Amino acid sequence: MINMQSKQRPIPLNQYLANVSALSYGCMGLGGDWDQNPVAPENIIQAHQVIETALQAGINLFDHADIYTLGKAEKAFGQVLTERPELREKMYIQSKCGIRFEDDAGPKRYDFSKQWVSASVDNILTRLNTEYIDTLILHRPDPLMELDEIADTLLQVKNSGKVRHFGVSNMHHHQMAYLQSALDAPLVANQIEISLAKLDWLEEGIMAGNPEGRDINFTAGKLEYCRQHNVQIQAWGSLAQGLFTGRDVTGESKAVQATCRLVSKLAEQYNVPTEAIVLAWLMRHPVRVQPVIGTTSLERIKACVQAEQVQLTREEWYQLYESARGHELP
Repeated sequence: MINMQSKQRPIPLNQYLANVSALSYGCMGLGGDWDQNPVAPENIIQAHQVIETALQAGINLFDHADIYTLGKAEKAFGQVLTERPELREKMYIQSKCGIRFEDDAGPKRYDFSKQWVSASVDNILTRLNTEYIDTLILHRPDPLMELDEIADTLLQVKNSGKVRHFGVSNMHHHQMAYLQSALDAPLVANQIEISLAKLDWLEEGIMAGNPEGRDINFTAGKLEYCRQHNVQIQAWGSLAQGLFTGRDVTGESKAVQATCRLVSKLAEQYNVPTEAIVLAWLMRHPVRVQPVIGTTSLERIKACVQAEQVQLTREEWYQLYESARGHELP
């Protein structure tokens, strides 16, 4: 069991990063469908099973967002904590806010205003049935963000004991540095979409000065900034929706089909499931990628954690990289 301290004495940053698991469980699939129907009993049962399986497998970081299944993912998770409050001391919980869907007031938008963020934190805590969350993540950059306003808001929720740490999602390093300039507390995570199927995070550096890289949209320097400032890169979409781990790829490109074969070959060689190879490839990078897995299959959760048993060689890592990109490196 993790020795969690009281909310009046936040865990030091280095201890927090050392204690969170190498993988995170993404809770987007909990709570039922993305509709206004209430959380059903079977959704609660599923949440119990997923949480228990993840914890037993060694995953102690649970990733939420206030929009997941329109708030029902947090409600289902919170019901589990209501029924089994002792589990709270075994886990770290993070949630994201800032995305607002279209409503009577306006279109889909991002909102880092003090009123919205403060209310979002209170609503997250209510749905999760917890007094605090370990990390609050700003979900997507808000072009109308006022630096002093968001910094003051984050300071207030931290000083109140509602939030212990802060992170961002889908931000480049210039945005992170700008936000960090007004914060006393360090940003601990940046959650971005990276996988064996989404390679811009690598291509940006490989293609430096190469005209073939002119259309890459990732932002050079993001990985280096995060590594230099001890910011955990969290990978959403890390399994590429099962593209290399059992999905039918009959109609996919030759590169995808070849990569599937290579993943299967390495899985057999290391005696692990294919999911473990796909995630081990991400985790082999020195930036210390932390995959966020969102499967609700209990067997796939168990398969994913086996990635920690695999240390791909440099040659195997490059084999997968070259295969996934479909042609030789420049």
